[in-house]
Amino acid sequence: MSALRMQFLTIATIVFVGILLTGLSRVHWFLYVPVAVFLFAGLTGICPGLLLWKKLGFK
Repeated sequence: MSALRMQFLTIATIVFVGILLTGLSRVHWFLYVPVAVFLFAGLTGICPGLLLWKKLGFK
């Protein structure tokens, strides 16, 4: 597993722990989006955010 994939998994874990400490019912649903994206990127190696920015013309 690459360091970048481990970084994605670590960030997803930290954000999810913050959600748990705040309370699952008190957190806005939008906070689950980065967790899902980071988990997807960490497990598959495909980063949706990176693909989006590349399609918009950034390198």
